[in-house]
Amino acid sequence: MSGVSEARQSGSQRIDHVAAGLAACLPALNRSVERAIAARLPYPKPPERQLALLRYVAENDDATVHEAARALLMKPNNVSALVTRLTDAGMLERHLDDTDKRVAHLRVTAEARRRIAEAEDVAIRQLASALRTLTDGETEALGSALGALAGLAQRLRDHSV
Repeated sequence: MSGVSEARQSGSQRIDHVAAGLAACLPALNRSVERAIAARLPYPKPPERQLALLRYVAENDDATVHEAARALLMKPNNVSALVTRLTDAGMLERHLDDTDKRVAHLRVTAEARRRIAEAEDVAIRQLASALRTLTDGETEALGSALGALAGLAQRLRDHSV
């Protein structure tokens, strides 16, 4: 085997190793954070899809159902159903487009913003508590990886469409 193909195989094995590690760790991290949120909020935690939609609209005021569906990798009819539930619950508002009355622009309510902030605060406190138990080197390594993780998340979103 040539040095180039050995290096390529070694690189491929390294990528597979990192991918396997992420596939094992990320769901466990997410479950732990979600459990903490559900346990510490004074009201039932919304299902993850509803929370994802609320977060998206909070960051993208006046988004449409189609924009949210594309960004969240969901079908527009599923997002529309979530919008109806969240509107009925007082978490989202629909505002008809000035030029095309078939299009609704979405905005989160003040109550939804408060609940999103509460959930994020619980998540941050849960993660910070766990991070404090790590060594300085482990914490620095995780901090250094944040940009790469954000890039990976973006590429996964881009390739899932």
